[in-house]
Amino acid sequence: MTGGALIALGAATLAATISASARSGQAPGPPQTPVERPEVPPPPFSEGIFPCSACHADMPVNRTRRALSDMHTDIVLRHDEEHRWCLDCHSAEDRDVLHLASREPVPFEESYRLCGQCHGEKLRDWRAGVHGRRTGEWNGHKQYLLCAHCHNPHQPRFAPVAPKPAPRRPSRGSGAR
Repeated sequence: MTGGALIALGAATLAATISASARSGQAPGPPQTPVERPEVPPPPFSEGIFPCSACHADMPVNRTRRALSDMHTDIVLRHDEEHRWCLDCHSAEDRDVLHLASREPVPFEESYRLCGQCHGEKLRDWRAGVHGRRTGEWNGHKQYLLCAHCHNPHQPRFAPVAPKPAPRRPSRGSGAR
């Protein structure tokens, strides 16, 4: 086949793909590969706090930003607190799930999707095993920890660690030269 014939064949294939895409109502693009759901252990809920609906089922939703005074008073929000509040992440309609900015519900076992909306580079590194802790095989089964296993979602920065003194140099003994 000549170079011109290959170009004509490629153009015909592209035209057929675009035509088929137009008929289906979809834009042509690279094939979509489904994102695999990582295996994670259960979220680290505080004792007796989940399911949230156990307390919230009959409670009216109060969407007013406020300091919590009846329950959850131990939670101090230090996570973009000037712009964020509880219902920005927790679903008001179903307290047993979180939600994305699009309002799509997200189970607590997939909270990394919620965190990844703002912390995309960390999500990318987490999936690659560079950020966070991952166990398993190099090219096989893996298990990941959720962001909340290491970070308090309400105060994600780690507390400062006091530096330890520098190690002492070994002294030269009489036999060392």
